[in-house]
Amino acid sequence: MIVPQQTASRFGWAWLALALALALHVTDEALTGFLSVYNPAVKTLRAHVPFLPVPTFTFGVWLAGLVLGICVLLALAVPAFRGARWLALLAYPVGILMFANGMGHVAGTVYMRRPMPGVYSAPLLLITSTYLLLMARTLRAAARDN
Repeated sequence: MIVPQQTASRFGWAWLALALALALHVTDEALTGFLSVYNPAVKTLRAHVPFLPVPTFTFGVWLAGLVLGICVLLALAVPAFRGARWLALLAYPVGILMFANGMGHVAGTVYMRRPMPGVYSAPLLLITSTYLLLMARTLRAAARDN
């Protein structure tokens, strides 16, 4: 099904905005010592819930995995600008995951009563993930109507 170009374009910009926000967020985390908070928290969690499969990371592996993920998101901007309906479906779990990521940083900051690594860019993740979810819904509705 063909969707109006304006709708496809908005979805593409929403997808690209989220990918760039994630790149900024990863930079924020890397510069503010995210793993120095994350790895000890995981070790404590594993001590209480040993069957929980939550990994710890070295900086290089963590950064390489996130850079690869961001590159994939950026590459998928091409079909997003074309209004690929399958990508609108993928946008739901991606958007929800990124929204939860942003909320986790905000909640951690409130709970710990100090700025947690990644909290400065978390609002941008919340905004862009919400926009992506709205544009995915709009794209799916436009495809259904045409």
